[in-house]
Amino acid sequence: MWAHSMTAQDYQDLIDRGWRRSGKYVYKPVMNQTCCPQYTIRCRPLQFQPSKSQKKVLKKMLKFLAKGEISKGNCEDEPMDSTMDAAVAGDFALINKLDIQCDLKMLSDDLKESMESEEKKGKNSKKKESNDLMQSQAIEEKLGSGEPSHSVKVHTVPKPGQGADLSKPPCRKAKEIRKERKRLKLMQQNPTGELEGFQAEGQPPSLFQPKAKSNQPKSLEDLIFESLPENASHKLEVRLVPVSFEDPEFKSSFIPSFALYVKYQMAIHQDPPDECGKTEFTRFLCSSPLKAENPPNGPDCGYGSFHQQYWLDGKIIAVGVIDILPYCVSSVYLYYDPDYSFLSPGVYSALREIAFTRQLHEKTSQLSYYYMGFYIHSCPKMKYKGQYRPSDLLCPETYVWVPIEQCLPSLEHSKYCRFNQDSEAALLIKLHVKSKSVTENCQRQGNQSKILSTSLAEVTVIKHAQCDKYQKGEIEEVESPHLRVLSTDLDRA
Repeated sequence: MWAHSMTAQDYQDLIDRGWRRSGKYVYKPVMNQTCCPQYTIRCRPLQFQPSKSQKKVLKKMLKFLAKGEISKGNCEDEPMDSTMDAAVAGDFALINKLDIQCDLKMLSDDLKESMESEEKKGKNSKKKESNDLMQSQAIEEKLGSGEPSHSVKVHTVPKPGQGADLSKPPCRKAKEIRKERKRLKLMQQNPTGELEGFQAEGQPPSLFQPKAKSNQPKSLEDLIFESLPENASHKLEVRLVPVSFEDPEFKSSFIPSFALYVKYQMAIHQDPPDECGKTEFTRFLCSSPLKAENPPNGPDCGYGSFHQQYWLDGKIIAVGVIDILPYCVSSVYLYYDPDYSFLSPGVYSALREIAFTRQLHEKTSQLSYYYMGFYIHSCPKMKYKGQYRPSDLLCPETYVWVPIEQCLPSLEHSKYCRFNQDSEAALLIKLHVKSKSVTENCQRQGNQSKILSTSLAEVTVIKHAQCDKYQKGEIEEVESPHLRVLSTDLDRA
C-alpha cells in the first residue's frame, strides 16, 4: 500500500506484523505462497557480542585509519606476542634444518626396512637390488649435501596395517617448537631456574602457565571508538542527517550522496545508468512517510527517517538509510563506494548501527532493538543477517518473536514455517469490509478498544480469549493494548 503520511508508532506496529517500506510503498510478502519466504529479523543489541570475524573488521578499519594499512586478504592472523616474536625471529632456519634432517633419517630407515623385507622373501631381482643400491647412494649424497627431503624421490609400496611408528617421536607443531625455544632461552637467561611457570629441576609440567587476564574483553564500543594517534593517516566522521530537503545538511550533501548511489548501483548491482536517476534515488531512499517527531521522552535526534553518512577525509564513502522508531532502529538500505570494499563497509556499518542503537537506549530505555529487514534462509545474500547474535525471527502466523537458533532446524526442512508452536498464541481475524463511504475511527481506553466504524479496509485485530465470541458478533470490545486498524485499498491488494 502507499503510505503518504505515517507516525513512527504506526510503522513500528506494522513492522512487528511483517511489513516493510520501500520509500513510501509499504508491503508485506504472502509468506505461505511466495517461493522465498521473507521473515522479519531483529538483533538484540543490549546482549550483542561481536564475533571474531566482526572484530577483525573493526580492527581492520582502525588500522587503516591509524596507519593507512590495507589488508591483503579476507583473514588476518592473530598478532604474535612481542616477546615470542623476538625469541623466534632467529630460529626459523634452525627449525627447518632439524625438520630436513629428521625427514631424511626417516626416509633412510624406511628404505632399509623395505630392502630387508624383500631379501627375506626372496622376491627381489638383481636389477631391483641395483636400483635400490643406486637409490641408497643417492640418499647418502643428499644427506651429505643437506638438501631437503622432497628432492629425494623413492617409490616404495606402503605397508598396510602397521600405522605410526611408536618408537619415533611424534610430529610437533611450529607453535610447540616456538614455546620450547622460548623456554630454553628463558632458562639460559636465568640459570637458577627461578622462572614463573617452571620447576628448578626436571621437566616442567607445562611450558607456560596461562597468564591471568586482568582486563575484560573489549566491548563493541571499545573497538569502534578506540582513540587514534594524533598523526593518524585518515579521519572518519559519521553524520546523522534527517531525510528532509528542508534540512540544510541533507540538501547540501544530496549531490555527492546521489553520485555515490549511482556508482554503487552500477558496480555492485550492474544497474544501467537509466535506472539510477535522481527520480529513482529520491523515490527509493529520500522519500519517507514517517513524520519527524521529537517527543520529550524520545531520543535527542527524534523519530523518523535518517541518512547515516560516513565521511572519510572529507569525502562521503557510505550512507546507511535508517528509521528511528519508538522501539528500534530499522535498517533500510546501505550504499557505499566500491573502491573501499576492502574495509567491509557492510559489516562495519551494521556494527556501527548496533552501537548507535545502544547509544539511543541510554536516553530512551524502550528503544532496544535493531531491525535488519528480511531474513531469507535460502538466499546467501540475506542469510548473513543471522550472524548478528542474539537475534530473533518473527513468526508469520502468531507474530511472536522466536530466537533464531530455534527456527533454523525448521527452516532446514521447510521454507515456510510457523515458529511459535503455542496453540494458545494470539490469533488473527481478517475482516473485509466492502463499504466505500464510511470512515475509520478507533477509540482507546486503557486496554479496552472499540471499533466504531471502518472504511474500505482490511482490519487486522489481535485478540486472545475472546476471539471466537468476537468473530460470532457476540461482543464489540476486544482486550488488547496493541490494537491497530490498518487501511489498504482493496483494489490494489
